[in-house]
Amino acid sequence: MQAYTARAHTNIALLKYWGKANQTEIIPTTTSISLTLDEFYTDTTVQFDETLTEDQVSLNGQALTGNSGEKITRFLDDVRSMANISAKASVKSTNHVPTAAGLASSASAFAALAGAASSAAGLELSKTELSRLARRGSGSASRSIYGGFVEWMRGVDDQTSFAIPLTEQVDWDIQLLTVVINDQPKKIDSRGGMQHTMATSPFYQEWVDNTNALTVPMENAIAAHDFTTLGQMAEANALQMHATNTTACPPFNYLTDASWDVIQLAAQLRQTGIEVYATMDAGPNVKLISKSTDTDQIQAQLQQLMPNITTVVATPGPGLKIVKGDSI
Repeated sequence: MQAYTARAHTNIALLKYWGKANQTEIIPTTTSISLTLDEFYTDTTVQFDETLTEDQVSLNGQALTGNSGEKITRFLDDVRSMANISAKASVKSTNHVPTAAGLASSASAFAALAGAASSAAGLELSKTELSRLARRGSGSASRSIYGGFVEWMRGVDDQTSFAIPLTEQVDWDIQLLTVVINDQPKKIDSRGGMQHTMATSPFYQEWVDNTNALTVPMENAIAAHDFTTLGQMAEANALQMHATNTTACPPFNYLTDASWDVIQLAAQLRQTGIEVYATMDAGPNVKLISKSTDTDQIQAQLQQLMPNITTVVATPGPGLKIVKGDSI
């Protein structure tokens, strides 16, 4: 069968996804809104081959085994079932995102896998169908099917939980400056962390209710190009999400002292008239929502605070791209 290659970009949630109402179907407790990023992406090539006796999966040239490999195989089983085929697959993936470091690498990984695997299996899926399929691998992957600002409607089941584009072509000045504090795998993965918080934090439901109440205001801020309101809501939502982790039993925390130093720097910069807002996923790395006109000043302040820190600037990125063949 023909090989297909897909490229999907990762995204940063401005309103967070943190907890599943249905673990099997990966139905979230909150509707989330994200921005797809140009700088971080995954390329994945899939080819189904009748001569293979098992799926062969590699990431960055290394064979994936154990739980990671089994997760890919289960995802491929869904694709095989949809396409009514039985052939095993060769999957070769290159991740241009620090894996498991709080930069949402699973989003681009499973969005790319959904695109490449479905096409290689002979399926012609709509973007809505691709979003639902990607969601089954990683919830945030549902949003990486589209570029720009994206909303993942939480829904109540597999058919109603998928992402929609809000503005794929972003024509106003907004960027994400990622401060890479630690690019190593996390001690507590996102899936385990969110379920533990959901099960044990007495403040979790309040966070869910607050997040869902922000959906329309965030949509309005994006439509109005209201950078200030967007930034304020995104920072508050992220900080409140991380607060639920510290109130879980037992408590845990993804943020380090260095993370807090960057968050506090953002607040200090705002006092000087530089609009910058912090957001964080499940990891220590801080993403600064900012404008391109302020990049030099922000980076100068970061270097003064942490001389050896690595920063990466990302602007709004495109949606999923799928091509026939083994390169893109």
